[in-house]
Amino acid sequence: TVGEFMLPFEEEIGQRTSLQELQDVVVHKKMRPVFKDTWLKHPGLSQLCETIEECWDHDAEARLSAGCVEERISQITKTTVGTTSDCPVAIVMSVTDDDDLPPKESST
Repeated sequence: TVGEFMLPFEEEIGQRTSLQELQDVVVHKKMRPVFKDTWLKHPGLSQLCETIEECWDHDAEARLSAGCVEERISQITKTTVGTTSDCPVAIVMSVTDDDDLPPKESST
């Protein structure tokens, strides 16, 4: 079931917030959005949530690189596409596939 939409940290700081309030919550209090229990029970989303949490590590050296994230998402897609017909990870991968993007402009 889909609940009512809420912004990240809406419960903590409300809908209308300043950049300073958001910085306080994220930088100083080191809070991160909470994943829904249903996401953690889904085979593909639980792995994706775990990957996202590793991207939030406070130690920069411990954070995942973009290449590692890409590898993990690719692996999640391979392992979950056959098990679920509506796999959100597969949908995200199909939407963000590099083949669908316009060519990058040269900086030279």
